[in-house]
Amino acid sequence: MSADDGRDILKLAATFPPATEEDWRAQVEKVLKGASFERLISTTHDGLRIQPLYHRVADAAPVVGRAPGKPWTILQRVDHPDPAQANAQALDDLENGATGLALVFTGAIGAYGYGLDGSEAALERALEGVHLDAGVTIDCDLSTAHRDVPARLAALVRRRGANPADVDLRAGYDPLRTLAFDGRMPRPWPELATLLADLVRDLKAQGFAGPHVVADGRIIHAAGGSEAQELAYVLAGAVAYLRALEGGGLTLDDARAAIAFRLAADADQFLTMAKFRAVRRLWARVQAACGLAPRPAFVAAETAWRMLTRRDPWVNMLRATTATFAAGLGGADAVTVLPLTQAIGLPDEFARRMARNTQLILLEESNLFRVADPAAGAGGIEDLTDQLCHAAWALFQEIEAAGGAAAALARGLLQRKVAAVRAAREAAVARRQEALTGTSEFPDIREAAVAVLSVPPCAPLPPPPGDAVEPLRPIRLAAPFEALRDASDRMLEATGTRPKIFLANLGPVAAFTARAMFAKNLFEAGGIEAVTNDGFASHDDMAAAYKTSGALLACLCSSDAIYESEAVPAAEALASAGARAIYLAGRPENAEALRAAGVTGFVHAGCDALATLQAAHATIAGTMEREV
Repeated sequence: MSADDGRDILKLAATFPPATEEDWRAQVEKVLKGASFERLISTTHDGLRIQPLYHRVADAAPVVGRAPGKPWTILQRVDHPDPAQANAQALDDLENGATGLALVFTGAIGAYGYGLDGSEAALERALEGVHLDAGVTIDCDLSTAHRDVPARLAALVRRRGANPADVDLRAGYDPLRTLAFDGRMPRPWPELATLLADLVRDLKAQGFAGPHVVADGRIIHAAGGSEAQELAYVLAGAVAYLRALEGGGLTLDDARAAIAFRLAADADQFLTMAKFRAVRRLWARVQAACGLAPRPAFVAAETAWRMLTRRDPWVNMLRATTATFAAGLGGADAVTVLPLTQAIGLPDEFARRMARNTQLILLEESNLFRVADPAAGAGGIEDLTDQLCHAAWALFQEIEAAGGAAAALARGLLQRKVAAVRAAREAAVARRQEALTGTSEFPDIREAAVAVLSVPPCAPLPPPPGDAVEPLRPIRLAAPFEALRDASDRMLEATGTRPKIFLANLGPVAAFTARAMFAKNLFEAGGIEAVTNDGFASHDDMAAAYKTSGALLACLCSSDAIYESEAVPAAEALASAGARAIYLAGRPENAEALRAAGVTGFVHAGCDALATLQAAHATIAGTMEREV
């Protein structure tokens, strides 16, 4: 608006007539052609409904979090098992824009096969040359085996003569992770609660401000859980820690100040933004229930493990950018970006630089940090935030009714709920309803290998003592498709050729192109190379081309109209030519006649692509075994 007369300065927009929701719905009705409007409403794995259009929420208040104009902390992972190499990486990161170090120890939730040793000597060497009192954040991702690291870091600070009050150390104590991640109960929860309070009091007495306790939701997310489940888990964990710290002698105000949150950020931009906003609102409600005036909690983010792919890992850069964007706009105080090759091996300097620069560009070039809660008032984000808060609070109450977070984990309550969502999520990925670009969709079957450091993964740590409970195991959604691609690579190495499928294109090019591209995309997602062509003058020519293609499988591709007259004889010709399995791209009405002619399966949008590919591999493997 102009300062003098209040007229709209968007002259271009002013030339168009105002649009109303009624206008929009009228246009939508034309496109739907009588179909239900419900088709435009999507549903999350929590059952949250996402509308196609929202109004601005005029009276929405910003969610109070990171101070306006304050950049989030750029955390870089320090996870090289060799402390000298870890030190070199840490110094390079700090010299080139990182403002904090995430010390990842073997066996931690975020170790992903690597990590530091937590010994005094390893810490000393890994942090050599790092000025701990110069504003560098030190964030710990602990494991049960390395739970004494914060005390060793405190001793290192004293040996260097630094003032603990000037050291931004976050100890990362999270005793519930032993139950959730390791599946062990080393001591009864009351004993662990007392120990936690003692450790926090000790660090606080030395002058370390903290926060020193973290409610870490990454394990729920990595195990396939939903956003509401992740929020409910961290809220229940934070309440358990709040009780433990107050019961151990801290004031309620000091206890809440000692607790931070850590959440996963993934490529679902709007849900991630809503989740980071929701955790603050939920924690504010807990504080108010305790009689405290709510204060913003410290909320850290790490880009999600489960969304990473080993195939076409360059797409991981796009996923990480979206996740960082969403976490930053959602108010995260610190962000750790998993390098693009994290799922393949220990990332090299290039991958680490890309992870670091992802944040630097969003902060320094895009200036995303300058507005506090930019999503405030956006109808879609506000609605998702509200729905997440209600869903998470309901599950939180269920956890509390079960005796709290520790009891809920010991009884398997959370594990069962996460398993149900994981199964639904994996089914959606298998059907490519949730696409993994570069893996389940648009694969590059001839992609070049990427570089990682030649460092073997760390040996698994022995499980801690204690009674066993069901652990939450991290997954990557792309893994089943990647297993098929690995099998294809092994066949290429052993025989000089990949498994192949012959695309039996029927009719003119315009008739088969769309379905031929669909079939190529689907089968190459499983490492089965598509042998394509421009169609054939006759079924005999098609059968002859199949025989010379080197393929064991075939897939008919064309329009529904051509299928009616040509699909049956074409399938019979392919069967006579020796095709071990014949697929058809589409959903023809004469499916039974096609099956009788030799068609073994139909591929189409929404089909179980993973099961189809696994069966195809089994057919190829069985044929090769018989021929040998």
